[in-house]
Amino acid sequence: MGKVIALVLGCAAPAAAQEITIAALGDSLTQGYGLLQEDGFTVQLHDWLRARGHDVAVVNAGVSGDTTAGGLARVGWTLTPEVDAMIVALGGNDLLRAIPPEASRANLEGILQAAEAAGVAVLLVGMEAPGNYGPEFKQAFDAMYPELAEAYGVLHAGSFFDALNAAAEADTRAAMVAYMQSDGIHPNAAGVALIVEVLGPEVERLIALLPQS
Repeated sequence: MGKVIALVLGCAAPAAAQEITIAALGDSLTQGYGLLQEDGFTVQLHDWLRARGHDVAVVNAGVSGDTTAGGLARVGWTLTPEVDAMIVALGGNDLLRAIPPEASRANLEGILQAAEAAGVAVLLVGMEAPGNYGPEFKQAFDAMYPELAEAYGVLHAGSFFDALNAAAEADTRAAMVAYMQSDGIHPNAAGVALIVEVLGPEVERLIALLPQS
């Protein structure tokens, strides 16, 4: 009788929640250029989310030097069956190469279409163009992120560098020393931590969209 009761109770017990897998599709900022593995964006984000009680795995799908075209070319490899959600953070190298915004936009749209077809929730992280490309370029580039997010019903976060830009408003030189590597392009470990503090809540919004096991 005791064995029967134990069996019934075992069957009635709720199944354990499954780990959520989030793929971070990006470039060197996602890949963790110039940093120890544990200091990179995906590891710090993983640790930040775990500390807040989220059972997640964050997959580093960042490739240094990648453009939006590169991201589009490999999004199919990234969207493996176990991926539940995806962070898309691309566009910085498009800016460095002065790729026309309409081309970047088409690539990002292709990535969102692939995610939609796979049933994967997305957080699209924006970038901001510098003013030296002219106002029309900047307007088109900056606007493509929120416009695509609205068109495809995905989450949108402002610039990947919003946290560092805010720090630089107080003291640009001090922020560069405290949060950037010597190349002036990539954040150091402290800079990544600051970025994660700002983007982390946006990723929590992404997790909240997923079916609860």
